[in-house]
Amino acid sequence: MQAEAQTLSRPHGGRLVDLVVAPERAEELERLAGSWPARHLTERQRCDLELLASGAFSPLTSYLGASDLASVCERLRLTDGTLWPMPIMLDIDEDTLRAAEACGHLALRGDDGNLLGVLEPREAWRVDPLMEARAVFGTDDTAHPSVDALVHRTEPWYVTGPLEVLPRAVTPPGREHQDLRFTPAALRRHFTDLGVSRVVAFNTRNPMHRAHHELTVRAARETGAHLLVQPVVGPTKPGDIDVPTRVACYRGLMPSYPAGRATLALLPLAMRMGGPREALWHAIIRQNFGASFMIIGRDHAGPGQDSKGRPFYEPYASQELVRRHQDELEVRMASFPQLGYVEDTDSYEPVDQVPPGTRVRTVSGTEVRQRLARGEALPAWFTPPAVAAVLADRFPPLSAASA
Repeated sequence: MQAEAQTLSRPHGGRLVDLVVAPERAEELERLAGSWPARHLTERQRCDLELLASGAFSPLTSYLGASDLASVCERLRLTDGTLWPMPIMLDIDEDTLRAAEACGHLALRGDDGNLLGVLEPREAWRVDPLMEARAVFGTDDTAHPSVDALVHRTEPWYVTGPLEVLPRAVTPPGREHQDLRFTPAALRRHFTDLGVSRVVAFNTRNPMHRAHHELTVRAARETGAHLLVQPVVGPTKPGDIDVPTRVACYRGLMPSYPAGRATLALLPLAMRMGGPREALWHAIIRQNFGASFMIIGRDHAGPGQDSKGRPFYEPYASQELVRRHQDELEVRMASFPQLGYVEDTDSYEPVDQVPPGTRVRTVSGTEVRQRLARGEALPAWFTPPAVAAVLADRFPPLSAASA
């Protein structure tokens, strides 16, 4: 799995986008935007705006237009042929849209009312949520969280145009864990300062347990790369463990890696739980952060089961789609089989390689959540001590919680 690259991967499309305006322009926009119609952004939209502005979504320079949306839905490509699998859209109600078109400007504001960006509306069209859901997620079943959001929580119009973003959208004052937040440009500088040119990225939305630790150690060893642990801290799947708890778990786990060989960096991405398309999207995003390799696991970014109890996506469909488009990416896929705990050797091994009759133990994500909800400790063979300590503090035994 060794690669020839001796420099960090180039941004997707060849250039790292930067939509953040200079401080002088930000002050000017603050003065001008007071009377402009505003779209108060949801958490997902704030995450999208931040990653558009910082270049994590390079080569995008704004939200998709109608022709690009149709092309992405049908071909996983922008109209210019660039590989891009996931729509990045701004939905809006009709009254605000008409006011913005009359004014020529739309203020993008956070839930606190602060100005985050300004859009010049150039194109608007009605949303077709079922078409988009079927094309992007392969289903119109609202048991899929992103289909549910499209059908029930999307305004009736999409709008796009030239976009300017204020610095506070990317580096909000007082945001937690600022020491773990990097733009693509900043993370690339970090790797350069370390003398690192090969990076293997690991995406997660859950606490990392022993199997994850073993997987990432193996990936770094087999690729000869610096490990980037890049957890998603935007909206994920309903029922997931909260961000503060997860970040405490990640911080506790990092000292178990060799010094100087691993970096923890939070990613403010709003996951769509889009299975194969999302895996390809994640790979592109990590390429923009400089990664040489991206770990794509079994059922990557899967949303679970549909309304009939069947998986939305086949377990290895994500790996298959990324492999199919590998020649168009600089980031390479690092794929690994599922690991299970072999009690006889106190080690994690690929479940399809252990001798017949060997007892292999695993704990599903559902079982983890159920144990935590009941305040039960996770087994030592499953969870590293540092992670177990955080979870025990955040999810005390029910008897202690009710005392």
